[in-house]
Amino acid sequence: MKKNFIFLSLIAILAISCMQENNFPETPAIKFNQIINKTDSIQLWIDFTDGDGDFGLEQGDTTGSFDDCLRQYNLYLIYQEKQNGVWVDNGVAEPGILDPCVNEDAVPFYYRVPWARPTGQDQTQEGTIKLLMQTYYLPSEFDTCRFRIQIVDRSLKESNIEYTSEFLKP
Repeated sequence: MKKNFIFLSLIAILAISCMQENNFPETPAIKFNQIINKTDSIQLWIDFTDGDGDFGLEQGDTTGSFDDCLRQYNLYLIYQEKQNGVWVDNGVAEPGILDPCVNEDAVPFYYRVPWARPTGQDQTQEGTIKLLMQTYYLPSEFDTCRFRIQIVDRSLKESNIEYTSEFLKP
């Protein structure tokens, strides 16, 4: 009898904790987690939350609100180089040269994170985006880089901006 009480108490505690809803804002939020620099790639982890659960893109999301080239992506990494002590976007003087919407030959630092549609009553999302990047720097005379990070949800709400830690080119 005592064992059953303990077992039922554990089930009740688990049920109550599962019923607690997360209370995140509807605007997505990100936090840089870590970056691992290897000689041929980097691994990047970004933590995110979205209170209304609409972060992510489905394969067919390329029309309507997503028709604009820029909105066909939902994870934006802006490459930056430290040049003479100052962070420079794209590592180049010409704005937009790495933007695939401006230059179709651009290095792809914009990504499509798939939608993991929430189920159940709690529609919030909380997770970690893990990204493996084979191409992650541009050749130049400068050796210190980082990425500025931002995500956009399906309602086109933009997250805060985060920065990776700086890293050296191989």
